[in-house]
Amino acid sequence: MAYLKRNVIELNAMVIRYLVLLFLLGATLNLAGQEKTALLCGRLITGLDEAPLRNQVILVEGENIVAVTGRGNLPEGYRIIDLSDYTVLPGLIDAHVHPLIYGDDYQTNHLKGSSAFNALRGLKTVQDWLQEGWTTLRVAGDADVHYAHLEIRDAINNGLFVGPRIFGAGHYLSVSGGGGDINYLSPEQKVIPDGLVVNGPDEVRKAIREEIKYGSDWIKLLVTGAFMSSGDNPQSVHFSDAELAAALDEAGLRGIPVMAHAHSTEGIKKAIRAGARSIEHGSFLDEECIDLFLEHGTYLIPTLAVGEYFVEEASQSQALSKAYELHRKYDASIKEMLAKAIARGVRVGVGSDNVGFPPNFAAREFGYLTELGMTPMQAIQAGTRVNAELLGQEAHIGTLKPGNYADIIATQGNPLEDISELTNVRFVMKGGQVVKPTTD
Repeated sequence: MAYLKRNVIELNAMVIRYLVLLFLLGATLNLAGQEKTALLCGRLITGLDEAPLRNQVILVEGENIVAVTGRGNLPEGYRIIDLSDYTVLPGLIDAHVHPLIYGDDYQTNHLKGSSAFNALRGLKTVQDWLQEGWTTLRVAGDADVHYAHLEIRDAINNGLFVGPRIFGAGHYLSVSGGGGDINYLSPEQKVIPDGLVVNGPDEVRKAIREEIKYGSDWIKLLVTGAFMSSGDNPQSVHFSDAELAAALDEAGLRGIPVMAHAHSTEGIKKAIRAGARSIEHGSFLDEECIDLFLEHGTYLIPTLAVGEYFVEEASQSQALSKAYELHRKYDASIKEMLAKAIARGVRVGVGSDNVGFPPNFAAREFGYLTELGMTPMQAIQAGTRVNAELLGQEAHIGTLKPGNYADIIATQGNPLEDISELTNVRFVMKGGQVVKPTTD
């Protein structure tokens, strides 16, 4: 028996050594099989440097950047992509999108198809946005009975589909009668609203636990009323101090950041003081709000493109008439205060609030930021480096440096001279994979 036992032990040891050798061999073969690409850049905006670099090469192995260097002698074994006639820059990051929302009657459209159908529609949407240069998205809650957009994220992360990197919240949390509720139906109608309706600290905590359970890596709170939804006032505060405190405490216990939709002056102040990482919209800023942004280091995502969308595309829409009228009434004063926030150094990121915009409309956000006082370079950094910092992903995305993912785009012209070039992205690489080649 001892002899047999010793043989079994030796056999097991041999098997283990064999499996380890197979693993090491497989890892070596996998590393050797990683595709190597050299991108020859005419003009390079890294997201880190304050001026563009000329005649640089980005070396990519697998999904990561391994070097950013001068032309010199290129190492052997690299596939060459010649972007010498282009401006190369980091993949764009939109920090406020809703890929499942579509159409004027967005508050009930989520009920017209199953969650599975919403996922299929949403997948097509985010793939279209990737073609426009948006390699990373933060979803600010979305309109689905379940969590279709988070399923899209997981499918992309598991390699089932090509798409952008996705972070975000499952739903937007709203009080009864708030922007995430449906306020134009009779009491007899028991439909599921596009947001999660919560009332009181206990319901807030439960909802946040469920959001995290089903994959949310952000929590979205509708602290005030909204511009788009029916039956509520964007200048009203909706969450009580106790509800806000419960929300920030519960999310903080799990290390999950909070984005706060806040239009009203008081709502902005309450959300910043409670500890929100970002304020979405921030329409009715005042000087004290700006002081609080600077004191707490809170990010501001002003979502300018959506207001212009209302004017250009929704002026005849009955469902969006409230948003259209509010934008026309307050646009000038909103922009005046946003310009002051930018001038004083508030950390402003790019977020379009894309709700089914026409192709390439979202990139107009960069132009609107320059109209408020940002330089073109600052606007580009707002949609790359600053948003990466907002997401806590600056070690992976937002800049072109060794170790980061090879999320890279290119424009034909120079966006530092004409920021609208970002509405016509000609080349897209995500994680080392070319998803939109140049047509030259």
